[in-house]
Amino acid sequence: MGLSRLAALHGVATSYSPSPDVTVSVPDDTVIAVLAALGVDAGTPEDVRRSLVAAESRSRLLPPTVVVWAGEPLPPALTALPPGSTVTVEPEPAGGPPAPATSWKVPEAASSWKLPGVAEAAPDPAELPPGWTQPPYGVHRVRVRAPDHHEATATLVVAPARVPQPPERTHGFLVQLYSLLSARSWGMGDLGDLADLAAWAGRTLGSGFIQVNPLHAAVPGKPTDPSPYRPSSRRFPDPVHLHVESVPEYGHVHDRATLDDLRQDAAALSEAVLNKGALIDRDAVWELKRQALELIAQVPLTPGRRAAYCDFLAEQGQALEDHALWCAIAEVHGPDWHNWPEPLRDPRSPGTARARAELLDRVDLHCRLAWLTATQLADAQRAAEDAGMEVGIVHDLAVGVHPAGADTWAQQDAFAHGMSVGAPPDAFNARGQDWGLPPWRPDALAATGYAAFRGLLRGLLAHAGALRIDHVMGLFRLWWVPEGRPPTDGTYVTYDAEAMLAVLVLEAHRAGSAVVGEDLGTVEPGVREALARRGVLGTSVLWFERDWDGDGRPLAPEKWRRDCLATATTHDLPSTAARLTGDHVTLRHRLGLLTRPLEEELTEDVTGTAEWLALLARLRMLPEGDGNEEAAVRAVHRFLRATPARMTGVWLPDTVGDRRPQNLPGTWDQYPNWRLPIADPEGHPVTLEEIAASPRLHGLMEVLRPAKARTAPPGERPA
Repeated sequence: MGLSRLAALHGVATSYSPSPDVTVSVPDDTVIAVLAALGVDAGTPEDVRRSLVAAESRSRLLPPTVVVWAGEPLPPALTALPPGSTVTVEPEPAGGPPAPATSWKVPEAASSWKLPGVAEAAPDPAELPPGWTQPPYGVHRVRVRAPDHHEATATLVVAPARVPQPPERTHGFLVQLYSLLSARSWGMGDLGDLADLAAWAGRTLGSGFIQVNPLHAAVPGKPTDPSPYRPSSRRFPDPVHLHVESVPEYGHVHDRATLDDLRQDAAALSEAVLNKGALIDRDAVWELKRQALELIAQVPLTPGRRAAYCDFLAEQGQALEDHALWCAIAEVHGPDWHNWPEPLRDPRSPGTARARAELLDRVDLHCRLAWLTATQLADAQRAAEDAGMEVGIVHDLAVGVHPAGADTWAQQDAFAHGMSVGAPPDAFNARGQDWGLPPWRPDALAATGYAAFRGLLRGLLAHAGALRIDHVMGLFRLWWVPEGRPPTDGTYVTYDAEAMLAVLVLEAHRAGSAVVGEDLGTVEPGVREALARRGVLGTSVLWFERDWDGDGRPLAPEKWRRDCLATATTHDLPSTAARLTGDHVTLRHRLGLLTRPLEEELTEDVTGTAEWLALLARLRMLPEGDGNEEAAVRAVHRFLRATPARMTGVWLPDTVGDRRPQNLPGTWDQYPNWRLPIADPEGHPVTLEEIAASPRLHGLMEVLRPAKARTAPPGERPA
């Protein structure tokens, strides 16, 4: 009982339910290991007793972080304050002169008092305390002094009730940017290609958004892990995505001969991918771009450009300096900071300070690359907006970071070392999953007012029309797996979802960005409702939308939820053509991934697909007797358009009949995950220019294109 009580006080589960009628106990060793990662000693019964006494004896007037939602009752943390307590709020700096702190007394009827400025009806400005803004959204400091002279200080997050919403109806493309090569790409898709795709899709097709994979900075390696979901840093983008020729200083490089040689080598890389069956080689692309960018960095910035760069450095502050320093040290000592010389493993040590001085030029280069990449991200969003897109670029937030990368080095106190995020066993994976990503410590987040999360969101949302959050359930709880143990020996650790959501809503509100949560798979009861209440859209994939509470058949379009991104597939699932033909089952069979006989898997797959096709036929979305694959793909998207979903996403490879998944979960070397260009049904790569001219694409997009959108023949740009 003592261990269970101690675990509960720290948000560590001692059991979990993989299904409503099943409860699984978590091994005590797992609970003890997870508590240790949270700084709680539970190794012996005596340790448990001591830690339990310490935890239960802590009495605070306030928790570390307090959340107030505009227009809603105050939380218990404030309504339970003793009457007569003095509450002082120091407003968050808003860029201008600092606002003065404001104090007031908690009234006798403490349960009904309101925080000044946060009420269902806007108060008369004359009634607000001096210096208090309406509405006072922000992350403030609050101090409480009780009548008995006890004091407490906490972070006060005041957030609007909901994130900004996308238009009532809009459609767009989902694409893995690296896979989208144009005639000008340097061996993989880049931000220039993204801007061009957005400009074309918005103007020609009336599309409202382009959703891309995470563009986070990767951990360099030999080879570099190609997965965009295991980054070095989620806070800063990877300069491998830069379109080199679009950097203003490119035209002023003196060594044109070397630059021309690099361009020729880049053209050869693209030629190999597009016409010779080569895979996308991120490392080779980066080697060429690195050399070109180092030449470009030798060109002095103009006064205006220098001023913009200095502004960027000031805005990003310590976070950028740490990231750039990690990149510079990694060039010398390798990409895993755990193997660096002892003094360099601490970002605040004197040895690291000396390294910063010795590597100053490289640190500045990496800072400049971050600036250039942020500038091109802004250019892509601007191109989308100029093309009439209501949303624009939808960026993706990975669920975690690589244990050896820049974020875990710079923010060591924020991560639970010796732990990895994953998923428990379920009906689809009896062994569970270990993603190799260290989780944030919920106690450290709360103690710092969620500073790391706030900074991460602010950076991502700076140039985003919307943000997709991978495994959005992680705002509520995550499955922690102790190092060296199988995923089955993990357990759930809860986070303060109210605080996480408040920070998310606040930062999205500041950026004017919508938020889409990837809520597929095992979802704890109440999570989808909590997200919907705050305006976070869900994700609905056609093949999974069935009447699970009824007969289990495909869910009729009118029964789908409205507040979601509806799509036929994702980067982790088969393309629509592969799903319709069963190719995805035979692919998994060839790779030895099936857990049942091929015939059994095929029968189940064919039956499920047939149920959907029958529904499409009954709804007159699939022409009678038309067994054509293209017609079926159009029918699937016609169905998606018939749902009330606010956003309809089209997997860009579906528009040209690509059958290959970009990622096949459960594989590593057996399948070229994250390295395939978009291809036609025969597997021949196609360029952005060929995609834009594809009759198949235009036939599909007629299903989704708003009537008001201007059209142009394939291959011809609108006037």
